[in-house]
Amino acid sequence: MTARPQSLPAPFLKSIRWRSDDRPKDSYPFNLPIFGEDFDLAFTRPVTILVGENATGKSTLLEALAELAGFHAGGGSRDHNYQAPDAQRSVLASHLRAAWLPKVTQGFFFRADSYINLSAYVEEMAIDWPIIRELYGARHLHRQSHGESFLSLFENRLKASSRAFYLLDEPESALSPQRQLHLVRLIHTWARTGRVQIVLATHAPLLMAVPGATLLHLTERGIAEASFQTTPHFQIMAEFCRNPDSVIAQAVAASDG
Repeated sequence: MTARPQSLPAPFLKSIRWRSDDRPKDSYPFNLPIFGEDFDLAFTRPVTILVGENATGKSTLLEALAELAGFHAGGGSRDHNYQAPDAQRSVLASHLRAAWLPKVTQGFFFRADSYINLSAYVEEMAIDWPIIRELYGARHLHRQSHGESFLSLFENRLKASSRAFYLLDEPESALSPQRQLHLVRLIHTWARTGRVQIVLATHAPLLMAVPGATLLHLTERGIAEASFQTTPHFQIMAEFCRNPDSVIAQAVAASDG
């Protein structure tokens, strides 16, 4: 008796690279250091974490991935259809070729900076909230604190029951450290199923430490794989924990100067 083939596990998006040499190399975002001539980014694990200073291209890269996956540019999935000031098509995506195996159409693009637009759309769509409580939780998103609303979305809308591709842009922005640890558990649980691929951008050392994740450090020199302990984010927080008075004194002295 022939065994049935097993479904291919995450990661489903295997790589992205330039589609051709025809792109405006001297204009933003193509002039960012991470987008060099040999840009070819491979995804080898279910979880990929993007880390870097502001303006290094983390959100820009996630926006391009969202368009390649067919998600709403302002945040959401393929089935979201709403007008938002931040719902602009990625100029980068049209110049990238994505390699999928298999192509996954289910998923979600979470943008912390435009979450208010997405949640307002969900509230308007839910004339009778109980009908969609299985998607977004028992409580209205607007009747919770910002952090509670984030977690309600992550726990209820982002499931691992089928193949899915999740993009998270600074999901820690409204979460306390304790809630960030809860998100770490969620991400780790999704990844262990083999049915979910996650790419997230973060400044939070706690999220950088998701077990088994690939951490990519974006700098002025490009993109390189790193451990979370070597990132400036972790090192600054570690130094603060060792000697908080000294770290704060130096910061204040620098501002006074």
